[in-house]
Amino acid sequence: MPTMTALSPMARRAVPAVSIALAALLGGCDLKVTNPGPLLDSDLNNASAVPALVNGMGGDLSNAIGNYLTRGSLAGLELRHSGNFAAERKFAAGDIAPEDVNGDWARMHTARYVAEVGLERMKTVLGTAFETNANTPRAYLYAGFANRFLGENVCNAVFDGGPALPSSTHFVRAESLFTRALTIARALNNTALTNAALAGRAQVYANQGKWTEAAADAALVPVSFRHNAVFSVNTTRENMDLATQTISRREVTVWNTVWVADRDPRVLYDTVKTGTTITKGQDGTTNFFRQRKYITLGDPVALAKGTEMLLIRAEAALRANDLTNAMLFINQGRAAASLTPLAATTVTEAYTHLMRERGAVLWLEGRRLFDLRRWLAEGRNTSLQGRSTCIPISLEERGANPNVSGAQ
Repeated sequence: MPTMTALSPMARRAVPAVSIALAALLGGCDLKVTNPGPLLDSDLNNASAVPALVNGMGGDLSNAIGNYLTRGSLAGLELRHSGNFAAERKFAAGDIAPEDVNGDWARMHTARYVAEVGLERMKTVLGTAFETNANTPRAYLYAGFANRFLGENVCNAVFDGGPALPSSTHFVRAESLFTRALTIARALNNTALTNAALAGRAQVYANQGKWTEAAADAALVPVSFRHNAVFSVNTTRENMDLATQTISRREVTVWNTVWVADRDPRVLYDTVKTGTTITKGQDGTTNFFRQRKYITLGDPVALAKGTEMLLIRAEAALRANDLTNAMLFINQGRAAASLTPLAATTVTEAYTHLMRERGAVLWLEGRRLFDLRRWLAEGRNTSLQGRSTCIPISLEERGANPNVSGAQ
C-alpha cells in the first residue's frame, strides 16, 4: 500500500506556493536557478506514471477521510465538542448547514473524481495491459471507497455539475467499482486486494439493503483482515487530523458519551488530569477525555475489516429473524477482542447488541452517522431524532452548480 496523505484543518487556509528564480554572477560563476514549472498533464500519459497516479488517488481519499473524522464523529455522537471551532460546534449540535461543509464536500468529491477520471486515463495509457496491471485493482478500490464514503455521509449525490440525486446513487456506483476490483484482483492472485474488494462490496451491498449478497461476500473475508487509509508524521498535510485535534489540541472529548460507561478495549480513551484535577478541553470548561484509538499523527484509519464483516453477517441474520446465527457472529467478533459473549432471547434484544457492537468496532472511522441515520429511518434507534443526519450540498456547490440551486 502506498502512503495516502491528508490535509489537516489546522491549516484551513491554503498558502499559495511562490516560485523564485534567482540569477547572480559571482566571481564569474553562473548561479542562475531556473524554475522548471509545473508537471504537464500530458506527462501523466505514459505507463511509468501510473503508480504515481494511483498513489495520488489514495492521497486524495485519505485527505477527505482524515479531515472529516473529527466533525463526523461529533455528528455521529461518538465524541463531544470541547473546543473552539465554529463548524465543529454546529456538527456537535446536530445542526449542519451548507456553509459548514464546503471543505468536506470538496475533498470528498475530489477523491471520487480523481479516482474515476484516473481510471479512464489508465485505460487509455495502458491499453490492453490495463486489465493485468497491478495498479488497476488498487485504483478501482480507491474509487469504490470514495463513493462508499460519500454515500454514507452526504444527503444527496451530485456528479460533476449534475442534479441532486439520492445519496444511495454512490452505493450503486461503488458496487460496480468493487466488482471490477474483485475480478482483476482475483485474476492477479492478489489475496489482499481480493479481500478488500469483497469487504468493500459487502459494505455497499448492505447499505443498499442487499443483505443476502452482503453476507455472502462478508463470509469470504478473514476475521483478521484490515484494509487501511494510510497517514504519516512526515508533514502536517499527511497527519491524521483527529489525532491532531486530540494530541496537539483538546478539541473533542470522549467525556459524556455512551462509551464512558464501560471500558471496551475497542474504544480506548484516557481521563486526562492536571495533578488530581480533570483537564479541561480547549474551551476551558468541558472535561477532556482523550481518545486513544489514534495515538500518533500517522496512525491508519480502517476502510474495511473482518470484524465488521461478522457484524454484516449478524445483521443479515437478524433481518431474516435468525437469532441464533446473529448472536454467533456477534460473539465471534467479541471473541476476537477477548470479550465475553453476549446473550439475547429476542431479535429486538439482539439488535440492541448489534447496534452497540457496530459502534465499538467502527468507532471513529467515519461510519457511525450513516448507521444511526439508517436505523432512525427504520425506527430502531432515535439517537439522531431532531438532528442533522447527513452532510448537505455545500454552499459553494450550490453557488457554482445551477442544477442544485433548489435542493434542500
